[in-house]
Amino acid sequence: MQKRVEDSQVEQIFLVHPQHLNGAGRLFGGQLMSWIDEVAALAALRHSRSNIVTASVDHLEFMSGAGLNDMIVLVGRLTYVGNTSMEVRVDVYVESKEDGMRRPINRAYVTMVAVDQEGKPKKVPGLSIETESQRAEWEAAKKRKAMHMQRKKEGF
Repeated sequence: MQKRVEDSQVEQIFLVHPQHLNGAGRLFGGQLMSWIDEVAALAALRHSRSNIVTASVDHLEFMSGAGLNDMIVLVGRLTYVGNTSMEVRVDVYVESKEDGMRRPINRAYVTMVAVDQEGKPKKVPGLSIETESQRAEWEAAKKRKAMHMQRKKEGF
């Protein structure tokens, strides 16, 4: 059985509070990484309907910062599915309170693995690729996976 990308897409919004700030008064990168992991996990859970674990994070790119009281929007969607693993792209935006415009501040690719009750990897449904942009994401994910396997082989 295959599922569509849209079937598992997740959008989550957070408000930056004082406890989310670093010493420079900006959103702490570790907090953002935690939110990214949470959104990726939810998208993978929706796709697999299974317990999942985080396997890796690729291409975590900080484009811009965020500050106190900023509204942070995270959008997670699957880009690739293997036998037991799923790659989730998480785009992060600051949404303007005045006009709702979104400014991108981060992007990450997170690999999640479905596991059974004993924590063993479990087969997941396939992913139905329906658009050219989804196909481009799929092909890019295959390249990231090949690079990851090469790095692993080389001991990185």
